[in-house]
Amino acid sequence: MQGQQQQAYDRGITIFSPDGRLYQVEYAREAVKRGSPSVGVRTPEGVVLAADKRRRSEMIEPDSVEKLHKADGHIGIASAGHVADARKLIDVARREAQTNRLRYGEPITVETLAKTVTDFVQQYTQYGGARPFGVSLIVGGVTNGRPRLFECDPSGTPYEWQALSVGANRSEIRDHLEAEYEEEMTLEDGVDLALSALTVVDDEEMTPEGVDLATIDVETEEYVQLPDEEIEAHLAERDLLAEDEPEDDEDAEEGSEE
Repeated sequence: MQGQQQQAYDRGITIFSPDGRLYQVEYAREAVKRGSPSVGVRTPEGVVLAADKRRRSEMIEPDSVEKLHKADGHIGIASAGHVADARKLIDVARREAQTNRLRYGEPITVETLAKTVTDFVQQYTQYGGARPFGVSLIVGGVTNGRPRLFECDPSGTPYEWQALSVGANRSEIRDHLEAEYEEEMTLEDGVDLALSALTVVDDEEMTPEGVDLATIDVETEEYVQLPDEEIEAHLAERDLLAEDEPEDDEDAEEGSEE
């Protein structure tokens, strides 16, 4: 009898367990942990978004692996988890940003966009017949000269951070960010911290094709995704650049996750 009750809490998205847990939301968080990591760093000079997008096979076209997304001219989003879920939420964010410009004649704020996305995510934790989104997003940007950085997790809760990571090895990367982060960092320092955070666990050197990197500067308030040449220069400057192409990883993650 007790086992049957456990299965009911386990399968029902709208049913709380006796200790106040929603198991399906917790499983969605576990799906996020299987995705390759993404990192966000907020500095007084702007926001840095970085993501590990190393390919499972050399046969995969590098441009087909998307980890960073431009939501609006001044806002970027990094993702970790199921690719299809991420694409759906990115579409929601872009549509909301466009609607705000048409309706109010001004760009949407970073906080408003993050809360709109999490409101959409939260609906899928409250009603039956659907599962939660197995993805976490980092929403970063600049509004009126003020850099902002938010996390949108599968529960539908927006958290604001100075620096954070989502995806695999989150605890270890978070410890590195907490140890190395400084409130008065420059944007270049933020790039340095974000790149070093991506290699904190496996300590492997990286290639430009295996990293996505973008910045939003407070001066221009524009989302800029760095080309491979600039990423290579940043990696080389920090002794993180691989000399040879890495071998295929036979134990790479499932294709439905990023």
